[in-house]
Amino acid sequence: MTPFQVQILSADHPFFCGECESLSVPTLDGQYGILAGHSNMIAAVVPGMLHFRTPGGTNQIAAVSHGLVKVENGEVLILIDSAERPEEIDINRARREADAAKEAIQQKRSIQEYRSAQAMLARAINRLQVKEHYQSWNK
Repeated sequence: MTPFQVQILSADHPFFCGECESLSVPTLDGQYGILAGHSNMIAAVVPGMLHFRTPGGTNQIAAVSHGLVKVENGEVLILIDSAERPEEIDINRARREADAAKEAIQQKRSIQEYRSAQAMLARAINRLQVKEHYQSWNK
């Protein structure tokens, strides 16, 4: 497969910069696949599992949050609020965050607090799914 340049930048650090052979990004319309020679485009990224394959056949996954993906002139730029490798995810902490978010949703205080709790729950569930997927890969 022909490699292409990818930059995955989270709000607080560059997550990955280098060549990829394939990339799959969670978008509003589902997982969006990108290969070398992809046409120019911009799409919204939603919380989910990002997959990419580096030259040499190394498959990698990450839990990502909201952001955007841009393909322009054969290069890909992904700007996201957060990105975590599965080995960085503390499963117990993610479970506690999910429980806290569920409790906050049940409180039904203000619309803003409700939406914030929903976002926190979505992130925690995503982190748990990525960690579990990673653990099943490595068995």
